[in-house]
Amino acid sequence: MSDKVRLDAEILPPMPVVLAGAVVEGRVNFMAAAWVTRVGHKPPMIGVSINHRQHTGKGIRENGAFSLCLPGPDLVELTDYCGLVSGRNVDKSALFDVFYGDTPHAPMIRQCPLCLEMALVQAVGLPHHTFFIGEIKAGWADAEILSNGRPDVEKYKPLLLTMPDNRYWTLGEHVAEAWSVGKKRRKGEAS
Repeated sequence: MSDKVRLDAEILPPMPVVLAGAVVEGRVNFMAAAWVTRVGHKPPMIGVSINHRQHTGKGIRENGAFSLCLPGPDLVELTDYCGLVSGRNVDKSALFDVFYGDTPHAPMIRQCPLCLEMALVQAVGLPHHTFFIGEIKAGWADAEILSNGRPDVEKYKPLLLTMPDNRYWTLGEHVAEAWSVGKKRRKGEAS
C-alpha cells in the first residue's frame, strides 16, 4: 500500500458538467456549471452551485425555475464557450434549439441528450456562491440514449470536469453493480 500525500484543499473529485438554463430579464440564458449534485430522492432534487457574479442565478431567483441540460462530448466546445461569456453581453440562447416542457422559465437544449426541468426549492447563500436546490419536475431524453426506459450513460457519455487542471472527460468503463457487489462481504456478518 502506498503512502498518502497531503494535497491542497482545492483538489476536487470529477464533477458532472451541465448547461444550467434560466430566463433572465425575459431572455433565455445558459451557463456551464459543474458543481452539481443530487440532494434528495423523494422528491428527486438536485443542487447546483452558482457564483454570485453569474447572470443565470438572477433568473433562477426571479422565476423560481431552471433547467439542467447534460451535454455530450459533441457539445464540449459550446459548453465551454457558455462558461466563458456572460449572458449579460451575449445571447447564448441563439447557440441552441431551445424547448420547454411543463415548467415555465426552465428552457432546455434540444441538442443535449438529457435535460431536466427544475422548480426552485431553496437557495442557500454561501460566501461566493448560491447553492440552488431544485426539484426535478420532468426529464427529457433522446430516445437513442435510453436502455430499458432509462438514460444510459454509456450511450450519452456525460461530460465531467476535473479541477484544478480544468480538463473535460467522459466516463470510463462500468466496474460493478452498486448495492450488489458488496453483498459478498455480508455473508459472514451476524444479523
